[in-house]
Amino acid sequence: MSTRRRSTGTDLALIAGFGALIAICAILPSIKLAGPVPITLQTFAVLLSGAVLGSRRGFLAVLLYLVVGAAGLPIFSGGASGFAVFSGPTVGYLIGFPLAAALCGAIVERMPRRAIQTSIPLIFAAGLVSSALCIHTLGMAGLVWRAEMSWADAFDTDQVFWIGDVLKNLAMAVVATAVHRAFPDLLGSPTTSPRTGEPSRA
Repeated sequence: MSTRRRSTGTDLALIAGFGALIAICAILPSIKLAGPVPITLQTFAVLLSGAVLGSRRGFLAVLLYLVVGAAGLPIFSGGASGFAVFSGPTVGYLIGFPLAAALCGAIVERMPRRAIQTSIPLIFAAGLVSSALCIHTLGMAGLVWRAEMSWADAFDTDQVFWIGDVLKNLAMAVVATAVHRAFPDLLGSPTTSPRTGEPSRA
């Protein structure tokens, strides 16, 4: 078996595995506070996918989760499934998930290898920025669109999640750095740039 085939097989297994992890985190009992959006562990798994797998594979893992859920498997929060979920008030958050994984992965991929393995604050910051720009921004837009809220009301609803997301991002950073220490080539082996002689990621 060629190296390319082994690499493709590994990529597919990782994408499927993290897609399953997101599904598990989504169907675990959620916390329902004010507003129509429940608090789940989804964002932890979504951002972990990006931080561990990188931008492309992280995006595909989350996309796989969304496609399988839309196809009818009850893996969305509360056991929901089907395309109807994408017409509800959580649509913005769902759309933001793969984009957040991709952005988090892109930021992590550009970090020095040692920082990826040891710097919890840097990984935490990558997750926090990705969550704020993609999940929360699009989530509020979805509330305005589908729940007929004003932007002020959507902001008030969204801020309920902030403390929880900070804690989930911290947990994600701890797990991601541990995974990269255990599997240092998970984002690809470093190669040498022919132009600069500097190590770069394959």
